[in-house]
Amino acid sequence: MDGQKMTQAPELPFHMRRNGLSPVEELARAREEGVVRVETPFGLPAYLVCRHEDVRQVLSDPTRFSSALTPFPGAGQVDADERAKMRAGQLIGFDPPEHTRLRRMLTPEFTMRRMRRLEPRITEIVQMALDDLQRAGKPADLVSHFALPVPSLVICELLGVPYADRAEFQDRSVRLLDTSLPMEQRVAAQREDRAYMAGLVARAQADPGEEMLGMLVREHGEDLSTDELVGIAELLLLAGHETTSNMLGLGTLALLRHPDQLAMIREDPALIEPAIEELLRWLSIVQSLPPRTATTDVEIAGQAIPAGSLVICSFPAANRDPAFIDDPETLDITREAAGHVAFGHGVHHCLGAPLARMEMRIAFPALLRRFPGLALADPDDQVDFRVFSLVYGLHALWVTW
Repeated sequence: MDGQKMTQAPELPFHMRRNGLSPVEELARAREEGVVRVETPFGLPAYLVCRHEDVRQVLSDPTRFSSALTPFPGAGQVDADERAKMRAGQLIGFDPPEHTRLRRMLTPEFTMRRMRRLEPRITEIVQMALDDLQRAGKPADLVSHFALPVPSLVICELLGVPYADRAEFQDRSVRLLDTSLPMEQRVAAQREDRAYMAGLVARAQADPGEEMLGMLVREHGEDLSTDELVGIAELLLLAGHETTSNMLGLGTLALLRHPDQLAMIREDPALIEPAIEELLRWLSIVQSLPPRTATTDVEIAGQAIPAGSLVICSFPAANRDPAFIDDPETLDITREAAGHVAFGHGVHHCLGAPLARMEMRIAFPALLRRFPGLALADPDDQVDFRVFSLVYGLHALWVTW
């Protein structure tokens, strides 16, 4: 089956390729040029923007670089009515003022004040996952026992999604993000996801609870269509567990490969916040946001980009730009990495960034305290990366202690 899957897979574009935890050298060479021509994972021509300053410029200008005009992958597999339903509520596919309207309804749920109220429960969830990891016995898979369960349970409780359904929605998420799968399979996963979310939304509409879906129904039920509610729930569930879980897994691997950095965090808990920002910058697990479409002829880094062209911003290239930060290839948790674009930039800056930061701020120190002898159980060259995923990560990370 794996061999069949690989024969059907498109060639991985160089801007998505990694050498373990680092981007490939071709991406650094592309950054020297500034903007290069590439193909998307789905075979469409695009311009890849690589420099930190240029990436921020594109992401902060939705007038010239539109999200709404970009066709989503799989658009050719569905008719116009289904396309409209699939787009509804998906914040990342809209420009202001429509994007602003949708985001304004969600912003209060992701403020720092709201996150602080969640901190005791997140701490409990982290401890539960650590208990499960310890019960599994060594060696154990850190991904399935810790990195994935923590953000999954947090977002389930926040949204009002039954945690018992996690295996199903995690399977759908993997298929949605896997660019090696035929588009028909990815569209099928999205249809399954919408059907599942539609059931949850219907229950929330009938009996709105205290979770976020219930809040949206109670406070914005007249402003949001059912399709928009479904789309918002889909996006939050996918983003809420996929990104943070892969940061916890890859972040742990990065620290284990840099034992001096790991020791500093264990000895000085105050280092955890700069460490998180540096790990976000250095790992850049989200390759890019969905492509933008140039609404007019523009020029970036001396490259003319015609109106109607797709534009991709490379987060790994931007975050390792020497013009942005000194010695960018080195992981240094003591540095100030402010200004990285791991969470995007501009109007589409990640809504859940405060939640992700809090989960990591609690989870990493707790893991290192519980398992002071934490180490890789497999040889370093056998780590199982999610090579074709739009969110880079690990299939598994076997550890001992």
